[in-house]
Amino acid sequence: MKFWTVLKGLAVGVAVALLPLSASAEGYPDRPITLVVPYGPGGAADLSARMIAGAAPAHLGQPILAVNRTGAAGVTGSNFVVNSAADGYTLLSARVGSQMGVPAMNKTIPYEWDDFTFIGMLEINPFVLVVNPDSGMATFADFEAKVKAGEEMAYSSAGVGTLLHIATAVMSNAMGADFEKLIHVPFKGGGKARAAVVGGQVDFSWQNLSAVAGALESGQLIALAVTMPERQAIIPDVPTAVEVGYPDLEKIIGWSAIYGPPGLPDEVVAKWSQTLAALNEDPAWLRMTKSLGNIVSIMSPEDTKAFVEAQYNVFNGTMETLGMTIN
Repeated sequence: MKFWTVLKGLAVGVAVALLPLSASAEGYPDRPITLVVPYGPGGAADLSARMIAGAAPAHLGQPILAVNRTGAAGVTGSNFVVNSAADGYTLLSARVGSQMGVPAMNKTIPYEWDDFTFIGMLEINPFVLVVNPDSGMATFADFEAKVKAGEEMAYSSAGVGTLLHIATAVMSNAMGADFEKLIHVPFKGGGKARAAVVGGQVDFSWQNLSAVAGALESGQLIALAVTMPERQAIIPDVPTAVEVGYPDLEKIIGWSAIYGPPGLPDEVVAKWSQTLAALNEDPAWLRMTKSLGNIVSIMSPEDTKAFVEAQYNVFNGTMETLGMTIN
């Protein structure tokens, strides 16, 4: 399934689908809001949350505190939010790994993908395959040759079940390669996973483009492929999944959203819908988001849930096919 078709069908209705603000929401928020980041500092999840924490208060009228609660590939922070009071003052910086990838892989975690209140999608994040400039791999063909030859290679991720992990499984399956020959080195967050490639501790990593944009620009890393239908403006020389011969990699896309605990009042969701609509017109937030290679995709709560469900269903089947499901 190509999520770009799903995305276009959902995102076009954003302006009319956002909830109206009722009079009963006028008192919310009346104190600072905590936005839980389920991954460590420096990664794409952290960057996204801190951009929201910087921009949204102008439209909400209260500060937002981005707080990292790491552990178990995003499960620790996500579980904290799902068990928090449904008052709108503890929210989650939701990410594809902790909210879709891990639930699809591990059926023993303490929450389901749809246990949360869906507030709204923020952005879609292209993924790139990155290597160290000293790796001896200058093109995707160089990388592919090593993988298909069965060479022992190490890759980093933000934890088991995160998209950084799943992407390598999907890639090796598409190549017909031996996934077991690829050594998984998990870290507590994408920032540390990125640093492992920069430092030469691992051979490669699938990374969110926003998390490695600076490293690509400075030459600390090179990108060999991007999981998008078109080449991306900030990395115009990097070929797409189709161009390197593996269209199945287009399913590897990240995203950022805002979730709340189950049972969040409609008026709180409505206030956030207004806030996200305002962000969609906020020049500073739009500029920062796009500068990192992200695709602004503000969605209503209903469209956010529909999009995540479509992706979950595909990855749930993928995990079963690859034998990566934990029951």
